[in-house]
Amino acid sequence: MEGMGRKTTSKGSTPAIVELERAGVAFDIYEYEHSNDHMDDGYGIEAARKLGFDEHQVFKTLMADTGAARVVGVVPVSGHMDLKALAAAVGAKKASMADPKVAMRESGYVVGGISPFGQRTRHTTVLDESALAYDRILVSGGKRGFSVGIAPHDLVKVLDAITAPIATW
Repeated sequence: MEGMGRKTTSKGSTPAIVELERAGVAFDIYEYEHSNDHMDDGYGIEAARKLGFDEHQVFKTLMADTGAARVVGVVPVSGHMDLKALAAAVGAKKASMADPKVAMRESGYVVGGISPFGQRTRHTTVLDESALAYDRILVSGGKRGFSVGIAPHDLVKVLDAITAPIATW
């Protein structure tokens, strides 16, 4: 497990960390104190600010429903997921946001802490292509206040993800 630097000591493993360790890819853990005080901007913006990262480099994990299947979209916290583009990326006619209860049940995580890694039910994952401009991106590590830094190409490899332009600003 060479090159697995950790920025902080983890307060416990999550299914996301288990999957990443099993895959043998390099990643870093970033933790911060989550606060409900500033939730108008969202969990991802909070993570970017508290960890000192550009908001275009921190990604949120969202679940959508195409009617035939649920799909995971990973987009910058500075933007929104383009549901038409997501549907097109997976060959569906349309997509709508999945019910948060369904997203929590199928991912095994709480809203604001949904990681693309270690989900209870594996879904097709689409990473916004803007991620490829960075050496590392941050995604949720499986709980609020807990992020993982990873090379976007490693995310694609571990999740067998598709890259496509699925974000709008």
